Formats: sequence, structure tokens, C-alpha cells
Amino acid sequence: MELFKNLVVLFWLLNKRDEILLISIIGSGKVGSAIAFLCISNSLDDVLLVNRTKNKAIGEALDISNAIPVNSNFSIHGTDDFSKINGSNIIIITASTGIYLKNRTEMINAQVKMIKEITNQIKKYCPLAIVLIVSNPLDVLTFVFQKETQLSRNKVIGIASSLDSSRFRYLLSEKFKVKQSQIIDALVLGEHGDSMVPIFSRVKVNHRNLLEIINKSEKEKISTEIRDYWKSLRNFKSRSQYGIAKNTFDVIRSIIKNEDLTIPASIVLNGEYGEKDVSMGIPVKLNQDGVKEIIKIKLDKSENELLKISAQTIRNYIKSLN
Repeated sequence: MELFKNLVVLFWLLNKRDEILLISIIGSGKVGSAIAFLCISNSLDDVLLVNRTKNKAIGEALDISNAIPVNSNFSIHGTDDFSKINGSNIIIITASTGIYLKNRTEMINAQVKMIKEITNQIKKYCPLAIVLIVSNPLDVLTFVFQKETQLSRNKVIGIASSLDSSRFRYLLSEKFKVKQSQIIDALVLGEHGDSMVPIFSRVKVNHRNLLEIINKSEKEKISTEIRDYWKSLRNFKSRSQYGIAKNTFDVIRSIIKNEDLTIPASIVLNGEYGEKDVSMGIPVKLNQDGVKEIIKIKLDKSENELLKISAQTIRNYIKSLN
């Protein structure tokens, strides 16, 4: 019976394509609006901004609508009405209950309460959607959302490790005065938080192994700079938006265009990397179905140990929930 219901819903989606908003973004703050701008200006598809403050969503949509290319067939609207997400194929959650100041978990219970409320709306209106989690604490919310909805874990994806990896790549390019295109395999795995694990063992800088050209103290300094990048950025502006928006847009485009994209992203694990009952950043291949493949890469001994610590850190946060 459940299979029959899903087939009926899928048939309806395929035959009502012109009547639905494919991309729904929940949260129209700096990040949500930046993602919407990229989707619309690149003519990916129709966009709906959903925000608890209706005027905020409408205002951002009105502004972004002026960036629609002249030859585009798509539009953007704003609302506080969750029923408008009905039939969406992709949902992006960027909403937040406030601004964290010390670490990404300081509002964990409020954020989990929020994600559960959003979960109910998505289960009601678009149960077959691929859901991208951007809100923090990223890994905890990705895990909670997947367990609450019981969606396939391949369709619930936390977007943040790719941002941490972008920061890793940028910092290396600045340190060695080379173009970012000359930095290969600068990956950050694990928690999008203090226990994140930069993978130094695989990085090449202008064809040279990174570990051959840096010492232990330099490695520790770079790790700290990646972890605290958001804090450094806040010395100059209230919060980041463009990096995470671009990383999220790349995933949305991969799904819509059905183009394979390999990035680190948070997904609920079922034995991969020796971990269960946790969601954390690992390398995955994405396409129109969400996570097409979980990629196993070779790590050195210390990286494996740190990844286990990171997984346990996330599990401890999950266990601490009220």
C-alpha cells in the first residue's frame, strides 16, 4: 500500500511539473537569499522563499526577481505559508532561531525543535523531496531530520564540509601564493564544528605533497584557521553567506541537471568509515537522486583517529538533546 501511495505521488509530480515550485528555500536570511539569487540568476528553476516573517520573504523575492535573465522562464516568490511548498522536488533548509556567537551548537535544542517543526511540514507537503540541510548544528540537524522523516538517507544531505574544504583550499592558496586550481584534494571531513578533520595526507600543492612542505606547527596552525574561519570573518562582517550559498547552489545544480558532483557532505552513516548512528561529512557523489555513492578514501592513522573522535562528538550532541 505504501509503495502504491508513493507511485501515485510520483505520477502526480511528473504530470504537474509546470504547476509546482521546484526549489523551496526555508529561511530567507542572508544565506537563503544568496542561494535563491544564484538559482534564479542562473535560471535553474522556479524558487519559493519561505520565512516566518512574511514580509521578509516577499521583500527578498521582489529584490531577487530583478536578477531574472531576460530569456528565463522562471520566477521567484516569497511567503510564510508552508502549504505553498506542495510538490517541491528540492527543499533547502537555512532557517535559524538566532545567531550563534561561540560555537555552532550553543542553540542546539532550539534548532532541533525548529527542524522538527519543519519536518512535519515537509512530510505533509513534499514527502519525496531531496532535502539539503544548511542550518546549524549541521550534522545533528541532518541526523534528526532523516530519523524524523524516515526519508532515504540518500535524500537528506547536510551541506557544510564542502564549505570547510573551500576554506582549506583558500588558506593554502594564500599561504603558498598559488592559484586555488593548483590545490588538489583539500578535503575537510567529520563535524562542521570544532572537531572537523582537515585531510592533509591527500593534498597536493602545485603537484607536491603538502606534508612534504609543511611542518607540524604549520599543520596545526592551518587546522586552527580552518576551524575558526567563521570567527575571523565575523571580525569584519556579521556572518558568512556567499561561500555556503555557492556550495549549496552547486549541489542544487547537480540534482537538477543530473550532473555527477563529488564533494564532502554530511549523510547518515550505516557502517561507512566504521560509523553508525551519526551523520557527518564524508566524500559522496551526487546526482538527480541525491547521494549516488558514498566514496571511501584512504586516510592516514591520525586522520582515522580524529574522524572517530569527530563522529563520537556528534553522537554525544545527539544524545544530549532534550
